[in-house]
This record gives sequence, structure tokens and C-alpha cells, in this order.
Amino acid sequence: MIRKNTIREQLQLVDEVTPEHSINKHIKMASSPFFFFRGSAALMYQDIACGLIDIPQALYTLPLTNIVGDCHTGNFGFISEEGSHGDTLIFAPNDFDDACIGNMIWDLFRFTVSLYLSQKHCQNLQENSDDLKLRQKPLVTEQQVDSAALAFFDQYLHACTRSIEGTLNNQSALTEFDKEHILHKRWQKGLQRMAGGAAFLTSSTLAKELDLTKAPLRFKTNPQRFEPIPEQHKSDLMKHFSPYVDDTILDCVERLNAGTGSNNMRRYYLLVGPKQVNSDANQLNLCHIVEVKQQRRAAPLHNFPSLSPINELNAAHLTVNCQRKMQRRPDLVLDDTLWQQQNWLVRSRHHARVGLDPEDFCLGKRAAQKQGLQQFAQSCGYTLALAHMRGDRRSLNFQQQCIDTLPEYVPHLIRAAHVYAKQIEVDCSLLAEMLSNGD
Repeated sequence: MIRKNTIREQLQLVDEVTPEHSINKHIKMASSPFFFFRGSAALMYQDIACGLIDIPQALYTLPLTNIVGDCHTGNFGFISEEGSHGDTLIFAPNDFDDACIGNMIWDLFRFTVSLYLSQKHCQNLQENSDDLKLRQKPLVTEQQVDSAALAFFDQYLHACTRSIEGTLNNQSALTEFDKEHILHKRWQKGLQRMAGGAAFLTSSTLAKELDLTKAPLRFKTNPQRFEPIPEQHKSDLMKHFSPYVDDTILDCVERLNAGTGSNNMRRYYLLVGPKQVNSDANQLNLCHIVEVKQQRRAAPLHNFPSLSPINELNAAHLTVNCQRKMQRRPDLVLDDTLWQQQNWLVRSRHHARVGLDPEDFCLGKRAAQKQGLQQFAQSCGYTLALAHMRGDRRSLNFQQQCIDTLPEYVPHLIRAAHVYAKQIEVDCSLLAEMLSNGD
């Protein structure tokens, strides 16, 4: 009962409703420990604050930096740099809604927990599926997750070492993957979705969201994804946000049921481009989608509010600040504003955004038999280090202290992450009980 109350309190703190309301976010969270983890970042920081998670105190002597805050396997992927304006595709952290100034070890620990939960998620998929092909796919073992977690830490430290040696810097990024790498196919898919790519008119963010058969260009009619906006509200929205975009707002809709952690936060999509535009590829690449998202307090700050004066910025402004620091080339449309007495984040949607689900790196021969999971974890560790290191562009102090302090505690952190993953499995079951019992 005590743990149920803790879960209830943390969900209510963030979502402003308790589980008995059965909102879509909580229903999704109860379906998988991995989804539960994605939707309950604040719970982890509560567990850190109360000592349930054992993180050695020596690691808190490392310099504070910009952190992702909700760092898990699902928040890494391929994005076109500078939002939809750039011509380079990189692999990097891709979600900064819970970013703040914080302890880097929180990101490393949270990611490691998510590795174990990704494996469990795929195991559950196989056990509950009638699809024989899915059930027969090789699944990575817990021992392989142990190795991947170690590779994640090793690659993070390797990036720190290379930074000190001068062989990589703040402008470094992961931009290419060979054919033997588990991310190669996802990288190729992203390249094809870029403006000018073979799949731009079929699979880019624009192509997926717009009805390209009609003129003028408009968002698709999709009741599961978009809610039409009443004309007066639409007029008010377009008037307020027009100064924040780089062209004309051609259409706008309310986006429904997006994400997991911020599933219940209101957001709108704006179609931005020249006034006279059609669905021809040369015309369409002049357009892009801008997301306007209601922003709430970063997950770590509920329990650690006094880490830095920078964290006192309003929630949307803090996200903008952190994203600008952590990305090599941030979105060209990236801002915040106050509207309807709420803080809103304004940012580009990437043409070529390609994410990863647990089954992309935990299921299949490449994942289980060709070190694919380890490759994925290494890529995440490397790019996370780059994001963290950009917090201090005046010195190499952060990198040096990580190298001096972190290695001794890596085995302990991996064990602690595995233990906490088991706790999340229990928590997911408890939420399912709360939803079914209405308590």
C-alpha cells in the first residue's frame, strides 16, 4: 500500500490526476514496465531523493551540467540537424522536455535501467504474441544487457578521453554507420526522408502529416491523431505564434495522444511555409511543421529544486536553453512563449526524425547474435557524453573529473540499475491493479 501511494502521489504531481481517472497515459503505462518507466520520470527522482536508489555520494562531486532528465533508450534517434532546415542527419538524444541543470549520473543510471526494461518489454511481446515469426526471433539475454550496459559506460568515458586528447570536440557527432552496425538501416531510412531523399514525399514528417492530394496544403483528417481547432481559437493561435516562426502559418491542428511522458500535455502542429505552395517536392521542402507544446516542470526539479539558479527559468525557457546547449546545431525555430497563462515550447519537427523501439535493438539476429544491442548502447553512450560535455565550452574539467571518478563505480551502478528495473516491473503491476480496482 505504501508503494501504491508513492506511485499515486507522483503521477498526480505530474499529471494532475490520479490513476482512478484512467487517462490514456496511465493506461499505456500499465501495459509495459518500459512504458511505465517512460511515463514516470519523476518517480525515479523521488526514489533517488529518499534513498531507494543507491547512487554513491562520490558521483555527486562531479560537475553539474545540462542533462536530458528523462534519459532512456526511446529518447535517442536520428534527427535532421537545425530542425527541418539542416542537411545533416545525426544520431543523438532527441527529447529535452525534462532537460535541466543536474547530475550527469542521473542520465547514465536512467538509461541503464531502460536497457533492462527494453529487454523485458520484448520478452513480454514474444510471450503474449500469436505471431509465430515474432516469437521465433532471437531475443537478447539479461547477460547481454549487462554487457551492453558496460559498453554504454565505456563509450561515454571513451568520448571524454577523446575530448581531452583533442580528437573530438563540441562540433563532433555520429553521422555515419557501416553495414554491420545495427543502426545502419535506421540511418539509411533517415537519409531517405531528408529533403531531396527518395522517401521525402512518402515518409518524411511532412508527408506523414499532410494531405498531399489536395490544395491548398492542409493536415490530414485523422481523428485518432488530430483534433480540428475551432475558427476563433485557430485565429488566436495563429496570431500569437506567427512571430515565432520563419514563414506563414498555413494550417494548424491540435495533436492528440503523442508521446508517453508528456502524453497528457496539450500540443499543436503548425504547417509553416510560403503562402503559395504545392505538394511538388521542390515546393514542399520549403515547408516544415512547428510544434507548439505546453511545457511543465522538468522531472528532476520536483525533488531537487535548488541545483542551479538556471533551473528557476520557466519550464519552456529552461528546455530551450538546455536544448541549445546540448545539441551541436539546434533547431532554427526554437523558442518559448507565454500564452493563455501557460508556458509553451515552440520548435521545429524534424523532416527525418527516426526513432527506435526496444524491438529494434533487442530482437533479431543482428541484436542477439551480432552484438547489435552493444552497438546501440555504445552509440548512445558516445552521443550522451557529447551532449553533457557541451555544458562547459571553456574547459575540459567535466571530462577529466568523469574519467577520474566514474570508472570505479560502474559495476555498482549497473547492478543498481538492474535491481531498480525489477522494482519498475513491480510498479507497473501495481499501477495495473490501481486501474482495474479504481483505487
